[in-house]
Amino acid sequence: MRPRLPPLNALKAFEAAARHESFTRAGEELCVTQGAVSHQVKALETELAIKLFNRERQRLIITEAGRDYLAVVRDALDRIAAGTERLLQRQSAGVLTVSTSPDFAAKWLVHRLGHFAEAHTGIDLRVSATLHHVDFAREEVDLAVRHGDGNWPGLDAVRLSNERLFAVCSPKLLSGRRRLDRVGGILRFPLIHLDSRADWEKWLRGIGIDDAGVIHGPVLNRASMVIDAAINGQGIALARTTLAAWDLINGRLVMAFPESSPVSKTYWIVCPKATAALPKIATFREWLLAEASNDLRQLKSLARTSKAKPRSG
Repeated sequence: MRPRLPPLNALKAFEAAARHESFTRAGEELCVTQGAVSHQVKALETELAIKLFNRERQRLIITEAGRDYLAVVRDALDRIAAGTERLLQRQSAGVLTVSTSPDFAAKWLVHRLGHFAEAHTGIDLRVSATLHHVDFAREEVDLAVRHGDGNWPGLDAVRLSNERLFAVCSPKLLSGRRRLDRVGGILRFPLIHLDSRADWEKWLRGIGIDDAGVIHGPVLNRASMVIDAAINGQGIALARTTLAAWDLINGRLVMAFPESSPVSKTYWIVCPKATAALPKIATFREWLLAEASNDLRQLKSLARTSKAKPRSG
């Protein structure tokens, strides 16, 4: 059975009073009244059955027994403070393991890792790209970026950004006489599909093109492959805001025309609720949100610029 220990507040009051040789100044340091410090010290003396201070002419004189006990208390408080600091440093820094989909890792995250490393040198970031949703209880993962509706019971989920679906292609594809002067002209180009041709058919019907049954072009099974094929000039692809942002901002892609449609699912930053406030997790979450917000600002600027340019036909 662990021996009974004096209350921590009483030990703190005793140490502060001994250091300042004053209950009043000890109270100012501890943000309590002089009377509260005096009461704590008296309670400690009663519990120990030892006189720790003599009060002489409004002066506080530590006794010999008090000096011996002070050395013990100071050593213990210093050890607690040092251990607490080490714990907080581990929470604020050290290894941070992040799980994302291969598409998000390839098209969004890897381009930006250098920025994060420069700004947060104490965090050793480890990225695991996987198609399955990690089990935080069984896997050594601190945080994940998931695609879905945000409904994961027991997890803290923060939306990365709002997204829309729009048509993108290489700027070279629309150069010269091949520029699009109307939405219907899209059918002159190869269309790049993800998993099936259903997304393009639905999207084209949504903008008033009903003869979408003639859609052609390759079918790929990863969104990152679809975007890379568009960058290489192989056709026009449908892309989500998040995955296409980097390439749009850096001029590797352009929006074929301004029409877009909302999407029901998007990317979320998730972690166990119990660890959501840990400094290193909060730091990475805030960085992700800031990067996504900056993307949206730049995309809006690009859209305004694109609308201002006259189209040739």
